[in-house]
Amino acid sequence: MVNIISLEDITKTYHLGELDVPILKQIDLSIDEGEYVAIMGASGSGKSTLMNIIGCLDRPTSGLYTLDGRDLTMLDDDGLADIRNQYIGFVFQQFNLLPRLTALENVMLPMIYADVPRSQQLRAATAALKQIGLGDRLKNRPSQLSGGQQQRVAIARALVNHPTLVLADEPTGALDSKTSHEIMNLLTELNQQGTTVVVVTHDPTVAAQTKRVIRMQDGVIVEV
Repeated sequence: MVNIISLEDITKTYHLGELDVPILKQIDLSIDEGEYVAIMGASGSGKSTLMNIIGCLDRPTSGLYTLDGRDLTMLDDDGLADIRNQYIGFVFQQFNLLPRLTALENVMLPMIYADVPRSQQLRAATAALKQIGLGDRLKNRPSQLSGGQQQRVAIARALVNHPTLVLADEPTGALDSKTSHEIMNLLTELNQQGTTVVVVTHDPTVAAQTKRVIRMQDGVIVEV
């Protein structure tokens, strides 16, 4: 298998006045292409900080991060933004949909940032929403959708640029158990189609549906 994610000796320290607060401590981690992985840990374990670094939303203080063979260590903010748009799809606990846009328009957003022609945006966003069972909700705004439907729109938005990696941060945290199961089934199907999926969660029921669990505690990996 080919590594899609390689972290070597990654640290993250926040500077609060005269205090240095270490969040991640010498993290070494490899994730192969096509894996389905959960990162688990209690609040304060460092799992969200690790996800932010993997997702190019934050930078490590030190260490080497390689994504799909590319060394991201020296990239500037614009370079990291390009990596996020080209390689990574995000699914968040609170959906992060724009309330004034329809489901279709929300899914089109990543393609707007990528300068995809509008006709192609419409075709791809429509196909993505049909794929996750919302072909009859294209013109609905988030307030007209249930929580589960909003998360499906967020998943369609994450998939529309055909990312190499999907990062899901507590994707079922705002949903009931039945809807949570449906969302995890969608992520499982996505992985079965070949996409690498990393789920950050504190819920053992969610983690149990993945194929590998990475446990964090106090800024270090304690079990893989």
